[in-house]
Amino acid sequence: MAQLRSLNVGLPRDVEWRGRTVRTAVWKTPVPGRRMVRRLNIDGDGQGDLAGHGGENRAVYVYQLESYHYWQQWLGRGDFGHGQFGENFTIDGLADDQVCIGDRFRIGGAVLEVTQPRVTCYRLGLRMDEPQMPALLVAHGRPGFYCRVIEEGEVGAGDEIVQVAADPERLTVAAASALLYKPGHPRGELERALRIPSLSAGWRGSFQALLEQAEGGAPAGNPGLAPASGPPPAWPGFRSLRVSRKDRESSHVISLTLEPADGKPLAPALPGQFVVLRLQPAPGAPALLRSYSLSGAPSDSCYRVSIKREMHGAAGSFVESEVQVGDLLDASAPRGSFTLAGGEGPVVLLSAGIGVTPVLAMLHTLAAAASPREVWWVHGARDGGDHPFAEEARRLLAGLPRSHSHIRYSAPRPGDRPAVDFDAPGRLGVSVLQDLGVPRDADYHLCGPTAFLGDLTTGLRAWGVAAGRIHSELFGSGRSFTPGVAAAPRRLPHQPDGPEGAGPLVSFARSNINVRWSSGTGSLLDLAEACDIPVKWSCRTGVCHTCETGLVNGAVGYQPDPLEPPAEGNILICCCRPKGDIVIDL
Repeated sequence: MAQLRSLNVGLPRDVEWRGRTVRTAVWKTPVPGRRMVRRLNIDGDGQGDLAGHGGENRAVYVYQLESYHYWQQWLGRGDFGHGQFGENFTIDGLADDQVCIGDRFRIGGAVLEVTQPRVTCYRLGLRMDEPQMPALLVAHGRPGFYCRVIEEGEVGAGDEIVQVAADPERLTVAAASALLYKPGHPRGELERALRIPSLSAGWRGSFQALLEQAEGGAPAGNPGLAPASGPPPAWPGFRSLRVSRKDRESSHVISLTLEPADGKPLAPALPGQFVVLRLQPAPGAPALLRSYSLSGAPSDSCYRVSIKREMHGAAGSFVESEVQVGDLLDASAPRGSFTLAGGEGPVVLLSAGIGVTPVLAMLHTLAAAASPREVWWVHGARDGGDHPFAEEARRLLAGLPRSHSHIRYSAPRPGDRPAVDFDAPGRLGVSVLQDLGVPRDADYHLCGPTAFLGDLTTGLRAWGVAAGRIHSELFGSGRSFTPGVAAAPRRLPHQPDGPEGAGPLVSFARSNINVRWSSGTGSLLDLAEACDIPVKWSCRTGVCHTCETGLVNGAVGYQPDPLEPPAEGNILICCCRPKGDIVIDL
């Protein structure tokens, strides 16, 4: 008979880690007597990060004594106490390869239902003083499991655990964990998992994404963990392209049309994708790496990039004053997941400033197909002098049977004509969309400055637009995702402290930082953090794919190897190092 051997609780605390403060409740302590198990928690317990832990489907975490004994032998340690793995219930019995998602158990006065395996993150490694622990739990099939509370009631150490219901699909916790995190993802097993009504929403969404990949023959990678990054890049590294045209689009924007120098066809980009240009302002000087969205119609004969000259901007100034027709420029293959959403419903192309470029490529695609979709073109600019592609957009919209356009100038010039050059003064916001009658059930594609994207995304969600219908592209370095780490004043990306390394050159394309690798650096993630480059991560051991990043040029080696490789053209920066000079999309 399975038994509850220890009841453990703990409240969030601040822990120092690598010079930062982490808020976590992974430290759990055994408590005597009986405690009430409620819908969201056990009395006296809490979670430090509700985005990754807690909630109805993760109210109670369970881990087994048999796994304690396994890890004591594997790690050669004898210092474990109950609650060591952050669990609420330390139990005897109910191994991960026996208990199934959807099974129900009575423990004392409470009834609980198994909803998902544990999602391991770096805080388990912090608690165990073993950084590889998140990967080890998954690799060895010993994640433990979460439960939701069907009937509230009191429990205590010594209570017997009685099974009261069994899910008919019989998908074990260990099998469910492997289905998400390890290679393979058999279609039949995914369908089986999705038939389990008690499977938590997050895992259901992950399995659904994997099933859609299996059904559609989508590119490699794991969309259950990381958003699909589009098809793999058409070529590795950089390719030499010749400037065939140079056009001024506005007072600060110049377009370059690029054709293959070798005469071989290009790979047509998906509308919304970008390329990385490697610019060489002077012989022997460091190259400038810049990401530019493609602004023209998809083509296998040429690409068009449109570049804004920013004040004190080295790349924009070089393009405007030095680059000439006939010059050769190095370009990466198109990449990026900000692409035109398919379907037949309405689509909104919403931009500000130079953010017009990727949505203009989408407009080209819709116009080329004479799309019957309802298309809304909404753009904000400072004035007519800073309004690139005005005539081009009007011409494309005229060819669409159900098109709408609205242009706002925040500071129109005396010569800018209302109802001709622009529709109204002011800035764009959700209230503008509401007044125009833009449908809420449209697919929204947003691109522009950070504040513009943040305000509109928040406003659209508050208006009731589904999160899955809001697609956005941020120029420059992205936002950080560092779960549990206390917020600190953000610094601009910079060279790391200490002496310069002697290893390969690591170029962070979006952050405009080039750094020599040092042998004492643990991973590319560690190097990015030393430069205050915004990064996303969770497990730091190659399991969760949160850190998946585009590799523009070069090669890396892994230590440890990830449980499943990332999509082609991407890397997991938490567990890899450069093999030579590299360029990554950070």
